[in-house]
Amino acid sequence: MTSEGLTIDAIENRADAIVAAPDSELAPNAKALAAELLSMSEVIVETWLEAKGQAPTQDKHEGFRLIALHRQAAKGNPSFNACRETCREAVYHHNLILHDPAAGDIARTIRVGAMVVRHLALFIGGKLQADGLGEFCCSSRPIRQADAIKPETAGAMEA
Repeated sequence: MTSEGLTIDAIENRADAIVAAPDSELAPNAKALAAELLSMSEVIVETWLEAKGQAPTQDKHEGFRLIALHRQAAKGNPSFNACRETCREAVYHHNLILHDPAAGDIARTIRVGAMVVRHLALFIGGKLQADGLGEFCCSSRPIRQADAIKPETAGAMEA
């Protein structure tokens, strides 16, 4: 699967599919999955930048475009720093998979990498819904509160 043209929702779904896939499907495709997970992470941050009217950089920082994209996105937006470690974790899992793609526990490593990508998608997807979201990573309180107020109870609260 290519990451080109993916939405954050599609990335969440793909990450879930990777997590649910059997070892026999993941292990033989370790190198390709490592590349896909890193690419999906880049698409997530690119989506944020494009939503903010910025052209995503093609530069690399510390050898990775994802880290350069995060640096670009964090400029002038301190709350975006909350996902710095998640971006670094995505790079770490990419490198861990490529270090020994034949490792006995490679399927587990791939799954954890997919969970990291999903976490990044949830964080940035949440920030796109509620720009103030993310003073702390995973701080989804504004979204949870909006979900908690149902239309039928909203009218009762006003009365």
